[in-house]
Amino acid sequence: MERELMQQLKLWKAGTNRKPLILQGARQVGKTWLLKEFGNQFFEDLCYINFEQDLTMAKIFDSSLKPSRIIEQLELFFGRNIVPEKTLIIFDEVQEAPRALTSLKYFAEDAPQYAIACAGSLLGVALHQYTSFPVGKVDFLRLEPMSFHEFLIANGEAMIANYIANGNYDLDAHWTHLIELLKQFIIVGGMPSAVKEWIDTRDYNRVEEELQRLLLSYSNDFSKHVPDALEAKIRHIWQSIPAQLARENKKFVYGIVKEGARAREYEDALLWMSDAGVIRRTYCVTKPDVPLKAYANLSAFKVFLLDVGLLRALARIAPATILYGNRIFEEFKGALTEQFALQELTNLPGIESSYYWTAAKAEVDFLVTDGTSVFPLEVKAGINTHAKSLASYIKSYNPPKAFRASLSQPRSNKGLIDFPLFAFKALPKLLQNSLQQ
Repeated sequence: MERELMQQLKLWKAGTNRKPLILQGARQVGKTWLLKEFGNQFFEDLCYINFEQDLTMAKIFDSSLKPSRIIEQLELFFGRNIVPEKTLIIFDEVQEAPRALTSLKYFAEDAPQYAIACAGSLLGVALHQYTSFPVGKVDFLRLEPMSFHEFLIANGEAMIANYIANGNYDLDAHWTHLIELLKQFIIVGGMPSAVKEWIDTRDYNRVEEELQRLLLSYSNDFSKHVPDALEAKIRHIWQSIPAQLARENKKFVYGIVKEGARAREYEDALLWMSDAGVIRRTYCVTKPDVPLKAYANLSAFKVFLLDVGLLRALARIAPATILYGNRIFEEFKGALTEQFALQELTNLPGIESSYYWTAAKAEVDFLVTDGTSVFPLEVKAGINTHAKSLASYIKSYNPPKAFRASLSQPRSNKGLIDFPLFAFKALPKLLQNSLQQ
């Protein structure tokens, strides 16, 4: 299956100031597959090390971290030469070998000709805790669950996917077909193994089994990797997420996690889950200005999962609920639609989307920024596009443009641009065009 991040990996390989690469991302979003595929396609040789499967490999890094010595030891292990620029070295589950992480500093300084890429299922947690990490000596990329654009391509719809990516969404003749594909994506989500199950079998029952397996694997991670003091808290948060998002304003309430719970008791658990990549938080902003981070209320936020298919499976929403009519876009307080939108926005390069706006009784689902301007984005769970909150925002702040995604036919009305829910990939072009007008 095609992953868009492959283009960024190619740019990394060709970079004149290339440093060792750390590929971040949650468990089972496809990091290992992508790095191996990258190595097979664009390098002559591949040396893959999994520090979790082969604990003896970490011993190579127990003594000197001089790159020449490490390369020599790796060559002895693999029984062949490691050639600069021609061999890709992959350190997988690198969080299990902290000194391997430390060695990246010396490769960056003394041996940048070697191409080294690292990944790990809980690397975000490890980096947060690893105080001697070589800051400034590595390059970072992040892999997310598959976007709807990638899902379209996997379904053999590359022509339509690329048409939308170029900023187009006048697709009247394909409207019904695209809505059906969107429903499929809401059911299946973007976890690569679930998408593959769907492509191979077209069986929603098999997809459901795979999603439940993924949820179980995350739950097992809580037992295996989480400090004992946090495990129960994380499980309580995890199980509360559907109930949190079923509320009208979806703001995270500690009392739903556990009666009498307080923020100070659960913030460390939320931080672990964020570092592990299994949840995403969006923060309330009352003053929509750049940088949005400076105006965020860190005590008021919503909590989503990393993937819409996983959220549907965790909430036990049957595929049939989604397939018939437009119920899925209206039930569950539109939570799956917001989850889908956040997932799409997260996959758009150069756009920050971790914030929403509230004032009095008004709320806009997302504030998106390209770093220079702030744009409100309303996500409507159906064909009714009446949006008092968005109108209130426009009246108060007069943004360059405002955007609304829904199932209604697209149109433009002065500064408000409507686009279909299936066309988030067009948003960067819409933002670019709006700033040029």
